[in-house]
Amino acid sequence: MRFEFATAGRILFGAGCVEAAPAAAREMGKHALLVTGRTLGRTAEIAALFERAGIACRSFPVSGEPSVETARQGAAHALQEGCDLVVALGGGSAIDAGKAIAALAANRGDPLDYLEVVGRGQPLLKPSLPCIAIPTTAGTGSEVTRNAVLVSPAHGVKASLRSPHLLPRVAVVDPALTLDLPPEITASTGLDALTQLIEPFVSVRANVMTDLFAREGIRLVAAALRQAYYDGADLKARTGMAMASLLGGLCLANAGLGAVHGFAAPVGGMFPAPHGAVCAALLPCVMEANIRALRERAPEGEALRRYGEIARILTGEPVPEAGVEWVRETCEMLKIPRLGAWGVRSEHIPDLVQRASQASSMKGNPLPLTPEELTRILEWAI
Repeated sequence: MRFEFATAGRILFGAGCVEAAPAAAREMGKHALLVTGRTLGRTAEIAALFERAGIACRSFPVSGEPSVETARQGAAHALQEGCDLVVALGGGSAIDAGKAIAALAANRGDPLDYLEVVGRGQPLLKPSLPCIAIPTTAGTGSEVTRNAVLVSPAHGVKASLRSPHLLPRVAVVDPALTLDLPPEITASTGLDALTQLIEPFVSVRANVMTDLFAREGIRLVAAALRQAYYDGADLKARTGMAMASLLGGLCLANAGLGAVHGFAAPVGGMFPAPHGAVCAALLPCVMEANIRALRERAPEGEALRRYGEIARILTGEPVPEAGVEWVRETCEMLKIPRLGAWGVRSEHIPDLVQRASQASSMKGNPLPLTPEELTRILEWAI
């Protein structure tokens, strides 16, 4: 038994814990770049918390998922304003942007110097500016991961900056900040959280610690996701989903992902599709393809047994296909759009299969999938 486990330096969890964020920030700096998403409703409120603690805030809003240019401009803005701290407030896009900006402001250079797959992949040698991550959705777990996903429009793909230096210094997970999430975002981010629990659990890099978190996270999603969708004001359900998202982030950062995220990178780079919605549409299709392939090529293997365990947690039935059916039924109940709604068509499949096969996430899939199997996944998801 041998593995590594890394996460944020400190995790604060619970309703109202955002009130403790300024005290944590005071130990790190006095001039914060406040990186926010496009929904700015809480920005003034959170900025006021920091200002009252003696920390000046300069805002940097991020519209949509962050691009290479977003990170470039954000790092320049942080340096220009003399910021010694980054506070990332919002969904996964805002937090990934904040982590990337914090890293680039300290390491200088261009994002493409460090970006994997389509960039030069150079290591980030210097610690990032201190970063506090405050999620306002329950899905990505980005507050405890060591990568930041950026869109590169020139390459038509999403790729990551990846380094231990990208881990936030403090993760502040306050479920009360998710109470006003609309149902469609609750659905897509919640199924993203489930994806990031299932894929690490069946990953070739799974370990005993991530297994513990994955099992508990899947249980929480089974108990809370549908309720959070139908009654967004249910703090118990929101707390369950916030914890599930956090556990998913811990899992993916330490055990990797799989074919869902292998496809999500090129789909998100080529089409205007939110990451969570893409993962939600792909999850049951990838689960079904993996289970079929495992029954054919590794029927006595550990991964097929784990799909049975996932099904047992979700449904009480230890049959792998029952888990697929629960996920598919949940996608229908939560009105998850298929990939075709975002413009993906059959003529795009060969290019997406080729790009996905090169994605780093594919390395964690429980077994290699053939081009024909990858093609079938997209046909089902469209």
